[in-house]
Amino acid sequence: MRRLAHAPVSAPRAKPLKRPSQARARFTVQAIYDAFVRIWQAQGWERLTTRSVALETGISVGTLYEYFPNKQALLSGYVRHSMDMLLAAIEKQVVQAIDAPWQERLHHLLRLTLGIDAPELSYYDARMLGLEHQIAELKHHRRVHDEIFAAWSKALNACADLPQPPSARTVHTLFLSAFGARRYLLLVNADEATARAWAVELERQCRLVLSAPSRPHPSQRAFSSPARSEQAPRE
Repeated sequence: MRRLAHAPVSAPRAKPLKRPSQARARFTVQAIYDAFVRIWQAQGWERLTTRSVALETGISVGTLYEYFPNKQALLSGYVRHSMDMLLAAIEKQVVQAIDAPWQERLHHLLRLTLGIDAPELSYYDARMLGLEHQIAELKHHRRVHDEIFAAWSKALNACADLPQPPSARTVHTLFLSAFGARRYLLLVNADEATARAWAVELERQCRLVLSAPSRPHPSQRAFSSPARSEQAPRE
């Protein structure tokens, strides 16, 4: 697969100055994120400012600046917070659900990853996805990929009642089919009916894959170049 070149970044990425460690600090940052989402939904990115978020939160601008020096850093922190919420939910509702059958655990794994009927997760929409290029570098995308793939691997490996353990390649393929498609559906602003129909069909296909007898994976030569595959066989 050909690697895509990434456009150079003209300015340093804004990042949160620190992550809260104490309970009071975590409460403050959560209140900041809640205010951020309310303003985001009502006014959009262009009219959102750190001052308006501080006023909505009920804290001073100086207190907000202790964590977020600008709104790009605030968005960056919020997106990371959203990923942490997803990982924690998968751990609690799928990995630790030891009494649930694998079909139920798969349903929750997909529900959380796809963000459908998942009110316990943080709000995230297409506009946030569209701004990721302002706050995230390639290494950040790779980190999220690796973390969520690891969560999928742990979740499916915890399903002792699966007909057979899925290979790492199978888990990776299913994960990419879910998480990658979710991001693309956000990008094209798919309507709710389309997203739900996709989720139902994806779960059906995941069940088929995970319940089917194991087979050896085809060689990568099956994906040969068009020029080679179109050559006529020798007599």
